[in-house]
Formats: sequence, structure tokens, C-alpha cells
Amino acid sequence: MQPIRTQYAKSGDVHIAYQVFGEGDVDLVFVPGFVSHIENYWDEPGLARWLRRLGSFTRVTMFDKRGTGLSDRVSELPGLDERIDDVRCIMDKVGIEQAAIFGVSEGGSLATIFAASHPERTLALILYGAFARFSDWFPNQEALDTFYQYVDNYWGSGASLPIWSPTKQDDPVFQQWWGKFERLGASPGAANKLMQMNSQIDISDILPTVNVPTLVMHRRDDINVSVEGGRLLAREIPGAQYVELSGNDHLPMVGENADQILDQIARFLTGEHQPVDTDRILATVLFTDIVDSTKHLAQKGDQQWRHLLSSHNAMVEKQIGRYRGRLIKNTGDGILAVFDGPARAIHCAMALCEEAHQMGIELRTGLHTGEIELMGDDVGGMAVHLAARVMGKAGAGEVWVSRTLKDLVVGSGFSFREQGVFTLKGVPDQWRLFSIEW
Repeated sequence: MQPIRTQYAKSGDVHIAYQVFGEGDVDLVFVPGFVSHIENYWDEPGLARWLRRLGSFTRVTMFDKRGTGLSDRVSELPGLDERIDDVRCIMDKVGIEQAAIFGVSEGGSLATIFAASHPERTLALILYGAFARFSDWFPNQEALDTFYQYVDNYWGSGASLPIWSPTKQDDPVFQQWWGKFERLGASPGAANKLMQMNSQIDISDILPTVNVPTLVMHRRDDINVSVEGGRLLAREIPGAQYVELSGNDHLPMVGENADQILDQIARFLTGEHQPVDTDRILATVLFTDIVDSTKHLAQKGDQQWRHLLSSHNAMVEKQIGRYRGRLIKNTGDGILAVFDGPARAIHCAMALCEEAHQMGIELRTGLHTGEIELMGDDVGGMAVHLAARVMGKAGAGEVWVSRTLKDLVVGSGFSFREQGVFTLKGVPDQWRLFSIEW
């Protein structure tokens, strides 16, 4: 069952390579790990057989993430917003309304955030060999430096095979294929840059917001990603099923229980699941406030102030639309808006501050990413309250964010200044807050 052909979906200005194959009734989107090459997959007989069996009970859509494989190379590292957009773009191109999202290894982080942000498009979430914190992949800087040294000196040789698939390390044919996989997946420079971005991954704070049926699988002695990574995912994602397998291979398609992994997926997808509550989603909340609004009113008078507010409101609507946000309401001297991508929310907040300054006023803005409740035209939940409290700490012309949001914009090019740890009124625990520098 060889895929018919590699196709391309255009996500923004970037072409994403994908393939569709399989005979099942359930759509499954395969989110690959660190690097991939969807055509080279089929050159390895064991992997080809594994994929064909996956396609015997699902219709699989698999792709190369931007910057890897057959997808366009990019001048700047992609952030999670862009990668989530790529998944959504591919689903739209294929005509998939709802799919099981299957994230392997590093692809698990992207799959998890997609499921939390878009439960209405996620039939189920399946994670294998995945993690929430990068430290479960590379526990210290010494281990990461060793990887960089390998990439600089030996990338493309396949000599890294023992840390991905120990049971295949004495198989010269498989090692030859693995070396080609490295070369086709990414250049050495791109591999190092991607790993630098990955080293900032920490999605642990958003795991409780996943609101779809979830299966987590991990091999107990996985030599690459610690089993504690899988255990954390299963513990923190509400209602997640956890399957711990024997073995030390990281690649799911090799090892004595490779077929068992497929059995678990098939059983999970054909079981009964409770309906997903799509009124609770992961979102980034933005609050703004005009600084010294009473002073401006006194100086300008009612008529001029109303005119300025009208101009401000028009500017806000334009910028929120530009960054694909949703304006929830005006709050008097500011606004409440939500976004399905944290990086877009930050860009919007920065644009609002800059345009407001040109209008002769200053904004303070605050952002937080968390679970919100959709209530008709309004939103609620602790994430909304927290974003309002974050805004209250910001000064004129400043954009402040929570640590949760900061951790989710890996690779987006923002610079942060830590402002300290705060107790926020009405919000549990203490929160580390940051301001954006630009």
C-alpha cells in the first residue's frame, strides 16, 4: 500500500509536504519526531510494514514539519503557533474535520498543544515516547553538548543509531538507512538549531487543559526519552490511559513489541469514548488598559476623549483581526481578547502598544495561556482572571506575560525580562512574570 504521491499544503508562505494513505474509517494525523522524511520512511522495509498496518485501520495523514524533510526550509526557526497552523492547514487541505492526533517523541508536545487548543478537531490524542519537559530527553547540558558535537562531526553517518534503537545497532543495513534518514531529514545546521529550540520545551503547565480522550505509551527502558516523561503526561492529562511497554528502543516501529503499539492504538480508537466538551479549550487571554484614562478625560474633555476612544477601538479591532484573535468585549478603558496561538497574542499586544503610543496614549497589557470556558459571546475561567492580574502589574507601554505563556513560545524570537515572583489577588499559588523586550 505505497502512498500515491507526496503533496503540498501551503501554510502562510511555507509549503508543507504530506502524504495520505490507508483504508480505515478513522482519520489519523501522524506528527513526527525531531526530524523526518516521509518518502524515505518507505525505503525501510520494517517501517513500511509498520505504516501499512497503521493504515489498515486508519486513514493516515503524515507530514514533514516545516524546516525538515521535503517541506520548505525556513530562515527562522518555527514557533509552536506556526507548527499548529501547519497541522490545521494540512487537515483543511485533506478535508479532515476531526482526527486522532498521534505524536511521537518531540512531536508529542505539538500534538498535545493542538489537542488542547482545538478539541473540536481532535477525536483523540495518542502519544508515544513523548515528554512535556525537555529534561526527560536530555537531562543536562553535558548530554546536549554531546549531541551538538555529534551533529557537527558525524551527522549523516547513522552512528547515532544506538541511542534511538539499540536493538538495531548491529544491523548495518538499518544503520545505512538511518544515516540517510539523518541527511534527508535536516542539514547539520538545521538539526542543531531545531534542538536549540527544543531545549526550551516545557508544556507541563498546560497538560491539565487537555480535554480529549488520550492514550500515552512509553517503553520502560527507553534509552532516549526517560519513561518518567510518559508517566508525567499520563498523570497530568485528565483521564489519560497509560500503557508501559517493555524494551529500550525509542523508535516505535522497531523492537519486539512494535506490533503491540499498533494493537494498543487500534484498541483505543475502536473503544467507546465520552463526548468531548468543546466549551473548555486552551487559549491565550489578552487584557489591555489605557493608562491614566481619567487624566486624559480631564485634559481633553468629553468630546475629544470619546473621539480618541472611538479611534482606539477601531485600531484594536483591526489588530486583533490581523493576528486572528477574537475580541470578547470592551472593558471601559481596555479590551479582553483571546487567541489560539500565544505568539500571535504577543505580537498583537506589541502592535496595540505601539499604535496606541502613536495616538498619544499608553497601554498596559497582560497575557496568560490556560484553559478558558466559552460562555456564548463571553469567556470565563481562572485563566481569564490570571491574565487580568498580570496586566495589573504591567506599566505604561509594557507587555507582561506569565511563565506558562513564555514556555509556549519557544523559537518565536521574543526576548523576555524576568520581573519576579508574585502573589496575584484571587489566583492560587505564586506566579513568575516576565515582560517583553522590543
